[in-house]
Amino acid sequence: MTDALVVLVTAPTAAGAAALAERLVEERLAACGNVVPGLRSIYRWKGKVRDGAEALLLLKTTRPRLAALRARLLALHPYEVPELLALPVEAGAEAYLAWLGAQVAPARRRPARARGRGAARR
Repeated sequence: MTDALVVLVTAPTAAGAAALAERLVEERLAACGNVVPGLRSIYRWKGKVRDGAEALLLLKTTRPRLAALRARLLALHPYEVPELLALPVEAGAEAYLAWLGAQVAPARRRPARARGRGAARR
């Protein structure tokens, strides 16, 4: 078992799914997102069976980043109750898993250089 997760999310449109993916990747909560357009979803909502078009968003992240990804996705998503299912990744290509982990690692901040009295100004 790895720390990697595949997170399934549905969105009303492919453009909406892409916008979610872009934001979550920019914020380092997901390493990447794949948008699968043309989904047909049949589900029960508020007592009625519904049939509608959606897009599927497949996000790749890690267990340590899941809580932050979940919170952000719930804040950004247009649905009242968005689908968010995290599936564990049993195994994968080592280089890909390493890349995935590096993409969602919080960005390190470089410490500011101290300027002493004798520091040269540029």
